[in-house]
Amino acid sequence: MLQERVLSAIQDVRPSLQADGGDIELVSVAEDGTVTVKLTGACGSCPYSIMTLKQGVEAYLKKVVPEVKEVVSE
Repeated sequence: MLQERVLSAIQDVRPSLQADGGDIELVSVAEDGTVTVKLTGACGSCPYSIMTLKQGVEAYLKKVVPEVKEVVSE
């Protein structure tokens, strides 16, 4: 199932975010390949959170789950 694969990939990137005092939660996976997440902790208020989301989380998810088209923050 797509959502399970996305959740597994998010678990892979979670330690990197936690190392900087943040975290990530999966909110939803749409049929069109849009993944909605919530950045929490330090990541929720960091001025670089969009860069982390797009260049880090989105890039990784697209690599390991090809159905992912975009990752957006809630």
